[in-house]
Amino acid sequence: MQTASRHTFTALALGIAGVLAFGSADASGFQIRENSVKNMGRANAGTTVAWGDASVVLNNPAAMSNLDKTTVQADLTLIDLTADFDGTGTTAVGTPVSGGDGGDPGDATLVPAMAAVFPLSGALDNVTLGMSVSAPFGLKTEYDPNWVGRYSAITSDVKTIDLTMSAAIAFTERFSVGVGLIYQHADVTLSNAVDFGTALCVGNPPNPANCFNPAYPFQPQGSDALATVKGDDNDWGWVAGVQFRPSDSVAIGYAHRSEIHHTLTGTATFDHSDPSVPATFGALGVHAYDNGPIWANLDTPSTDTVSVQWNVNDGFRVMADAQLTGWSSLAAVEIYRPGGAPLAQEPFNWDDTMFYSLGGEWDLSDAFTFRAGVGFDETPTNDAARTPRLPDNDRTVYTLGMSWNVSEALSVDAAYMRVQIDSPSVDTTSSSGVRLVGDFDGHADLFGVSAQYRF
Repeated sequence: MQTASRHTFTALALGIAGVLAFGSADASGFQIRENSVKNMGRANAGTTVAWGDASVVLNNPAAMSNLDKTTVQADLTLIDLTADFDGTGTTAVGTPVSGGDGGDPGDATLVPAMAAVFPLSGALDNVTLGMSVSAPFGLKTEYDPNWVGRYSAITSDVKTIDLTMSAAIAFTERFSVGVGLIYQHADVTLSNAVDFGTALCVGNPPNPANCFNPAYPFQPQGSDALATVKGDDNDWGWVAGVQFRPSDSVAIGYAHRSEIHHTLTGTATFDHSDPSVPATFGALGVHAYDNGPIWANLDTPSTDTVSVQWNVNDGFRVMADAQLTGWSSLAAVEIYRPGGAPLAQEPFNWDDTMFYSLGGEWDLSDAFTFRAGVGFDETPTNDAARTPRLPDNDRTVYTLGMSWNVSEALSVDAAYMRVQIDSPSVDTTSSSGVRLVGDFDGHADLFGVSAQYRF
C-alpha cells in the first residue's frame, strides 16, 4: 500500500508544476505573454524596446524612458482554447478504462493587465517610475470528471499575479537602464481521480487474481476517490534591463526576469465514492490518504529577452524578439506533509526553450496604425516525459493588430492571435497504474483590446 501512496502523490506533484500546457495558449509550458495588446498584434516582437507602451514596466524597465508623459494603460485579452483527445486507457490489471474523450478542457478566459508610467521632472527629469499588475504564468482547464484520462487529470487551475514596481534612468538620449521589484502571488488547484479499487484488490502482498473475482469487495474503477491539491504562496523576484539606440533608426533592448521560488502551502483532500475505503486503509495502517496539510515547491522560470527595432522610415517599423525561458529550473517536484519525509519526488526533465518572433507596424495615418507578426515557440517537454497534464508541443503564432489614436491623449488598440500547436502524443501511466495512450489536438484564438491615456 505504501507503493500506491507514493504513486498517488507523484502524480499530484507533477500536476503542481506540470500543468496542462494547452491552457497557456500562445506560450509553451504555462507561460502567458499577454500583458500588452500592442505587443500581441506584432507577435510579441519588440517587447523590450516598445515605444508608447506602458507594459515595459515589466518587459524592460529601461524602455520606460521612451515615454515622456504620464501614461496609464489597461489591457484585456480573451483566450479561447479548443482541444480534444483521442485515445484509450487500461487499468493496472489490464482491463479497459471506461469514459469518453473529456470534452473540450479549455473555456474562454479573460486575462487582464494594467500599467502606469510616471516620468519625473526638474533635477530628476532623466528618471522614470512605473508600476504594473499582470498574470505572467497560469492556466485553467477542466475535463469531464468521468473521462478516460480522469486518473491523470481533471481540473488544473494555476494563477500567478505580479505586482511590479520599476525605475529607469536615461544616462543619455541613447542609453538607459532600469530595474524592477516583483511581488508574485501563486495559487494552484489540481485534481484527478484515484483508482483505489485496483489498489485494494491487488493488495500488499500483490494478488491480482482478486481483481477478477466478482465476489471480492473491491474492483478496478469501482472505488474511486477524487484527489484535490490546493496551495498558495507569495514571494519576490526582480527584473532588470538596458536599452541602447546606436542610431536614430535602430533600438536594441535586453531584459532579464528572475526565477521566483514559491513554497506552496495548502491541503490535500480525498473525496471517496466508496465509504468503506477510508476504513479499509485505516485498518491496514495506511494514512497517506488522510485529508490534511501539505506543502510543495513551485518555481516560475527566469526569462532573458533581446529585442531589436528598425525604423525603416517615418511610417514603417520592423521588430524582432528572441527569448530564452529557463524551464530547466523545474528539475523535480516534491510534496511533503508538515514535519515528514517527502511523499513524492518526481524528475521533471524540462528543457530551456527559445521563442522567436518577427513583426512590423505601419502608420496608415496619424490616427491609425496596423500591425502583423509571426512567432515560433519551442516546447520544454518531450516524448519521454509528456503526460496528460503536459501535452505541450512546439507552436506557431500568427497575429494582426491595430491602434486608433482617438486624440493626442487617448488611444485604443485591438489585436488577434491564432496559435497552431503541433499535435502531441502521450503514452503514460498514472498514479493509479492506469496507462493512457493517445493524441491531443488543439489550437487557440486570442482577442485583445486595450486603452491608453497620456497626460
